[in-house]
Amino acid sequence: MRLNPTIPLKMMTAAVLHGKEDVRIEQVAVPQAGPGELILRVAVALTCGTDLKVFRRGYHARMIKPPALFGHELAGFVAEVGTGVTGFKVGDQVVALNSAPCGRCYYCRRDQENLCEDLLFNNGAYAEYVRIPERIAAKNTILVPHGVPLEHAALTEPLACAVHGFEDCNPRAGDTLAVIGGGPLGLLLIHVAALAGCEVIAVVKRPSQAKAAHALGAAHVVHTTHATNVVEAVRALTPDKRGVDIAIEAVALAETWEQAVEMVRNGGVVNFFGGPAAGTKVSLDTNRLHYGDITLKATFHHTPAICRRALELIAGGKFKAGYFITGRAPLSELNEVFAQMADRGNQIKTAILPGDGMLPGQLAGDLGLFP
Repeated sequence: MRLNPTIPLKMMTAAVLHGKEDVRIEQVAVPQAGPGELILRVAVALTCGTDLKVFRRGYHARMIKPPALFGHELAGFVAEVGTGVTGFKVGDQVVALNSAPCGRCYYCRRDQENLCEDLLFNNGAYAEYVRIPERIAAKNTILVPHGVPLEHAALTEPLACAVHGFEDCNPRAGDTLAVIGGGPLGLLLIHVAALAGCEVIAVVKRPSQAKAAHALGAAHVVHTTHATNVVEAVRALTPDKRGVDIAIEAVALAETWEQAVEMVRNGGVVNFFGGPAAGTKVSLDTNRLHYGDITLKATFHHTPAICRRALELIAGGKFKAGYFITGRAPLSELNEVFAQMADRGNQIKTAILPGDGMLPGQLAGDLGLFP
C-alpha cells in the first residue's frame, strides 16, 4: 500500500462487476488517495440483498454501472490519508458508509439528506483496499470505538436503514408493531423495535426466520405458510383484534404492501419499507384509508446522523450484532456465496474477508498497526 511515496504501486485482489451474474475476482491497481480522500484496508465486507439484486441484474441505475468495483458494506483500517484530511490517521479503525449527501440541494436544506439530488454513492468493498471519496470521508466515515469488532461495525449501513425506517413511524414504547419479512433488514427492524420496547409480531415464511425473529426479540411469530389468513392471524394477536399500531413491510411485494394496510389499526401507521420493482401497482381500500385515518409512508436509505446513531447502537452492548453474521468466506468464494443467497439459504449475512480469509484481528496484526 502506498503509505508514503517511496513504496511502489501494488496490485490487489478485488471483485469486479462486468454484467449480469458476471462478477470476476481480479487483480487491479491499489487505489491512491487524492486530496480529501482516504484509502482503507478492508477488514470485512458484508453481503447484502441489494448486492444480490445488482449481481442478478448486472447494474444499479443509481449506484453502479459495469465494469466497476463491487460491494458497499464494510469496515477496515485507514491505510492512507489524502492531503487536507483531518480527523483520521493511518491505523484508525473506521466504518465508511456507502453514500454522502451534498448538503446544498433543496432536500438537504430541508433535512431530507436521504433524498439528496446529488447523493454520492461508493462501491468497492469486496476488495483488499477501497478508496473513500472526499465527501464520504468528510461526512460519512466514522471512527469505530475500541472493543467493537469490525465485522459488527460493518453492519452500520443496513442497520442505519432499519433505524431510519423504525424512527420514521414515530413509535412509542409499548406499541404493537408488525414486521412483514424475515430477511436481513426485516430481522434488523424486528430487533431495533424490540430494543425500543415495542411488542413485535414477526410475519415470516421459513422456520429459520422464525427462530431468528424470536432470538432477536419478537414476542410473536406468524408463519405465512401455516396461517390460513395472515392478516387475521396478526390481528388475533392484538387487543379486540383491532390491529397493530405500526406495520412495516420489508418484503417488497404488492401482496404484502396490501397486507400491511389491512393489519394496522385505525389511526395506525404503515411503512412501505420494502421497495418493489419499478411499475409495480397495488390495490388499496380508499374508504378504509380515509375513515380509518391511516398514515401511509415509505422510508428510503439513511442520513449521516442516522448512521452515527446506528453505530452507537452497535457499540452500546444490547444490540446482538454477532447474531447477524452467520457465515464467513474469503473473497475468492464470493460467487459461491451469491449462489447460496440466491438459493435462499439460512444465512443472514456472510462476512467476506479479503485478506486470504484472515479474520479482522489477524488483519490488524498483518498491517503492523497495533502491538
